[in-house]
Amino acid sequence: MSGSGAPQLEVSGEGKTIYVVATSWHPTIMDGLVQGALRELENAGTKNVVLQRVPGAFELPLAAMFAIEQGSDAVIALGVVIRGETPHFDYVCKSATDGLTQLQLDTGTPIGFGLLTVDNEAQAIARAGLENSKEDKGAEAVQAALHMLSLRP
Repeated sequence: MSGSGAPQLEVSGEGKTIYVVATSWHPTIMDGLVQGALRELENAGTKNVVLQRVPGAFELPLAAMFAIEQGSDAVIALGVVIRGETPHFDYVCKSATDGLTQLQLDTGTPIGFGLLTVDNEAQAIARAGLENSKEDKGAEAVQAALHMLSLRP
């Protein structure tokens, strides 16, 4: 969901257990994403929230799988990967995205995709939900996951 024209979804997390799995790189950006997600979960009435930190984006799919195995109704995956001088960016972004997508399809558990894949730090800050950010991708990931959870029969 892009910030321009992004819907404001009315969602509820009441009675749900939601895990937030968040990477450790780029602490200022991650603090913004995590706080945006936690704020949105609180606004949605979610009382049972578990925050787990992981080393990096590559570890997000496995952490999400562990969260689902522990009974999470939905998972919010947060991270940031900033393009560098090597193809490492491409491999990490593809692996994390493919892993989260496959896990969501295999388990039927919604995963809010809050992994920023950006060219530079300024792009990440603009999306991190910080005071001067134009977007809050942490909150958007929560809205998407809770909305999908509401569609589950």
